[in-house]
Amino acid sequence: MEGGGGTLSEIHQSAKKLLLRSRDGLERLERLEYSATAGTGAETELSFAVKKDITQIQSLCVEMERLWRSVTAKPQRDLWKRKVEQIAEEAESLRASLDKYNLRHQKRMREANERAELLGRANGDSAHVLRIFDEEAQALHSVRASARELENANAIGEAILSSIHGQRERLKSAHRKALDILNTVGISNSVLRLIERRNRVDQWIKYAGMLLTVIFLFAFVYWRH
Repeated sequence: MEGGGGTLSEIHQSAKKLLLRSRDGLERLERLEYSATAGTGAETELSFAVKKDITQIQSLCVEMERLWRSVTAKPQRDLWKRKVEQIAEEAESLRASLDKYNLRHQKRMREANERAELLGRANGDSAHVLRIFDEEAQALHSVRASARELENANAIGEAILSSIHGQRERLKSAHRKALDILNTVGISNSVLRLIERRNRVDQWIKYAGMLLTVIFLFAFVYWRH
């Protein structure tokens, strides 16, 4: 299928390339955030470029969604639907990460301006003031690092819970199958017992018939004599 920007496959490849570039740009931003060059114009320019790429990815997702809905074969349509949804989810995740970064960046800029104003008003012990700000910066760095670790731990916990949920569903399915097998075995045992009782009754009837026949023969012979 073709759209205004090319075929569905071509648009999908373009979106994947933009995803890789956006992810790389976001990682560079996070490295710059804690480096000596944090707050420079390069950081702002890179943030703008990443935002532009994510916006373009989301536009491509809209175009791909229009195209996959036109695919006639259902298996291919379902496949493209999953691919487009995956691209859209990754783009939304990158946008959320970029928004968090921008909030942190704005906070850092505001704190830097406040420190500059305080330093401008300081008329005495400037070295002491600088030491206080350095300690504050180190504390903020530790808090941010701890927050990142907590986010990673939370993501790992969610993945573990998802895995446990999947194992629970598989155990439920196995339990139901086991119950079905046990029920089937129980029915089979009942049928076997019924057959055994029927065989015993048939044997008694056979022996009783043989005995009655012998008695009848003896009685007939005795009556003739």
